[in-house]
Amino acid sequence: MGHRLSKIYTRTGDAGTTGLGDGSRIDKDAPLVEAYGTVDELNSAIGMVLAHDIPDTVRTCLTRIQHELFDLGGELCIPGHSIVSAQFVERLESMLDAFNANLPPLKEFILPGGGPAAAACHLARAICRRAERRVWTADREEKLNPESARYLNRLSDLLFVVARVLARHESGSEVLWQTSQSRD
Repeated sequence: MGHRLSKIYTRTGDAGTTGLGDGSRIDKDAPLVEAYGTVDELNSAIGMVLAHDIPDTVRTCLTRIQHELFDLGGELCIPGHSIVSAQFVERLESMLDAFNANLPPLKEFILPGGGPAAAACHLARAICRRAERRVWTADREEKLNPESARYLNRLSDLLFVVARVLARHESGSEVLWQTSQSRD
């Protein structure tokens, strides 16, 4: 295991750069930093979901995902390093299938909401989509592990399904999107 932070501030980023895991420095607004920063934001959003009263199966799933997102962030901040594998994606697909099995099929789009935990999960899903976009942007410059973007793509799908599960757990209802013609 690497360094433990005993001193939180270093002053090394005061000029607009940050250190990567290999010791090199990069601009704080570089696409790669945007990518792993958005993965960190996603991890925090999932933490907000976990702060609610949620089923144990969801808690176990999301806690594991938080650890995997930390792995992904580490992968992104160390040039040439790969941690995320096809097995990560396959595991998400298995969880997605299990959670989705008991949900009614969707015939309409749903609006984010359904209860506090479900709404927090929808927000995490939207952040996940942004993280995926940021990884693709960084990939144009850095040629990243393709499993990273696949992982985020599948994770956003899983978070959508988990939000539906949480809406039911919270006795919330899903609000179906209505076209402007049907709202009038």
